[in-house]
Parts: sequence; C-alpha cells; structure tokens
Amino acid sequence: MTRFVVSVHIVPRQGLLDPQGKAVADSLRTLGFAGVRDVHVGRHVVLELDAADAASAERAVREMCSHLLANPVTEDFELAGVRPA
Repeated sequence: MTRFVVSVHIVPRQGLLDPQGKAVADSLRTLGFAGVRDVHVGRHVVLELDAADAASAERAVREMCSHLLANPVTEDFELAGVRPA
C-alpha cells in the first residue's frame, strides 16, 4: 500500500442559489472589481489515504464524495489532484 494525498473541490451546482457566493460577488464589486460577474463559494478537502495505486485512491475518493463529502443534489465535485504523500 502507498499513502496518497487527494485534493477535492466541492462547489454548489450552477444555477442553484448560493447566498454566500452572491455576498462575496457584491462585496468585490463594491471594492471596485467591476468585472466580477459571479462567485461560487465551496470547500477544498484534502484527504490522506492508503491505496494500492493512484487509480484506486481516485476511485475511493470519488466514492467518498458521492456518499458523504458532497451533496449529490446541490453540489458538484472535482478531484484537483492525486499524488503520493
């Protein structure tokens, strides 16, 4: 077994109400960042796990996201990286 570090980005689905994202976007515009059109505030999760190889680690984390880490109704997730620890 090898230890892997897997990074996951979890964000609200496009088109769903994101009050925190709206508040951040409004604040950025108030600060003079007029080009900001939309903001989505999510979570960045970093997991350390033991797996036979990188593909197995990725599969396991996708399953974790589907079952617990991301709400499949309101959130999307993307694996940002899989690397040996």
